Amino acid sequence: MKKILCMCFLVALAVGNVFAQGTGEAAGAAGDGTTKTVVMIVKQSDPWFDDMALGIEQLKKDTGMNVYVQVPASGDPSLQISIMENLIAQNVDAICIVPNDPKSLIPTIKKARDAGIIVVTHEAPDIAEYVDLDIEAFKGEEFGALFGEALGKALGGKGQYAGFVGGLTMTTHMEWYAAATQKIASDYPGMQNISKEPYEDSNSIDTAYSKTVEILKAYPNIKGFFDCSAHGVGISQALKDKGRTDLKVVSLAVPSMSSNYIKDGSMSTGFAWRPADAGYATAAAALMLINQETIGTGTDLHATGYENVTREGNIAYGFAPLEFTPENVDNYNF
Repeated sequence: MKKILCMCFLVALAVGNVFAQGTGEAAGAAGDGTTKTVVMIVKQSDPWFDDMALGIEQLKKDTGMNVYVQVPASGDPSLQISIMENLIAQNVDAICIVPNDPKSLIPTIKKARDAGIIVVTHEAPDIAEYVDLDIEAFKGEEFGALFGEALGKALGGKGQYAGFVGGLTMTTHMEWYAAATQKIASDYPGMQNISKEPYEDSNSIDTAYSKTVEILKAYPNIKGFFDCSAHGVGISQALKDKGRTDLKVVSLAVPSMSSNYIKDGSMSTGFAWRPADAGYATAAAALMLINQETIGTGTDLHATGYENVTREGNIAYGFAPLEFTPENVDNYNF
């Protein structure tokens, strides 16, 4: 499998200046009393979304707009709905959101748009028809196939395996899971999935750990795991604690959490995209839409991996996957 390497998040002054000039009204709004307000609602508080907040802060610096993040106390979808309701009451200009349960947000999204508020999502392609635009780091089936290919190679194409997602309602996790298992079924027929549906780790290291221990007891001959949430470190730690260094783990990964496991081999491969870049691109798209700018194939959203998006329907795809290895994982600081 070809390794896909992307540069770390970097917004040079030159890029910032181009964006400020390109947004016209937005560039001058900070000084004329018409500053736009864009709010990014993330899933929860963790290193992934801490990094996304850095991208939002950079966009604020680059444009002079009132751009900020709101963080729910947990991954409970109702908390995101409550935040959206408050923002609708405040009549903000745009709401960006990374949904925990995209479909549960549809009524509130409709309410926001009826109030004239722009809504842009990230990691929510299945509700794209209900929003102004959905921004994706890549096509989900292509990203998910990377997990299946990596695990298939790590296991030599043989043995039992299990897959995890953060939650069964998390659209992108389920899409990656489906693509990974399809890739394994087509290219590695000697591998067997122990479950008809993914295990849920609730985006929790502790939950991933405890469920891994349970699986090891029930399936002592299992050979590998993949995790579509960024908590494969829980799986890796459980395997280390149980002395099961023979098993392989492929996971969505955050370097600050996963680097030691990747470097000591407990995690075979880590995949991701840069949260800061995704946050920047999503909120930048919202600002452009506020200013009635067209976003289509070829549009530059001014973040690494999103300089030349491809638009299909109401989804704009970048190409921003990262693959972490022992050799490169220390190059990333999120």
